[in-house]
Amino acid sequence: MEQNGGGRKKREKPNILITGTPGTGKTTMASALAEATQFCHINIGDLVKEKNLHDGWDDQFDCYLINEDLVCDELEDLMEGGGNIVDYHGGDFFPQRWFDRVVVLQTENSVLYDRLTKRGYTGQKLTNNIECEIFQVLLEEAKESYPEEIVVALRSDCIDDMNSNVATLTDWIRSWSCQS
Repeated sequence: MEQNGGGRKKREKPNILITGTPGTGKTTMASALAEATQFCHINIGDLVKEKNLHDGWDDQFDCYLINEDLVCDELEDLMEGGGNIVDYHGGDFFPQRWFDRVVVLQTENSVLYDRLTKRGYTGQKLTNNIECEIFQVLLEEAKESYPEEIVVALRSDCIDDMNSNVATLTDWIRSWSCQS
């Protein structure tokens, strides 16, 4: 691999982080994008469960307490090779050098509310996630954690949005590959 102007090693294929509040369509879009590009889809929630990369269960929020160091150690070699789409509702703990594009999916609040209640979210878990979307917490987190020029916010309210986002990112991947 060659060094690019910023001193980072240039991969043959880019890595993409797809993040956003739970219910914004990260996994659905990451799967569709992986199918369209033949990239590897890495769902962090599934990886944590499969490889036991957690520090136990959080009863209040009904989820695993992921061990960020174990997750990063597990992914390090894979990420260096490129061609990965990482799907997770956060992203501030991943090494900045891993990603060439960070996509923050955003969903209209009433659509998100319906999606989350269908998943069985109630009480504080539901409220926290809706507030997270209202205040654009994950977009701000992405902008603070990665170079702003690689962070993009994309609307994710319906299947047409997802199809458009997949097409946009597929085009971006093609243009990225031509520049390397």
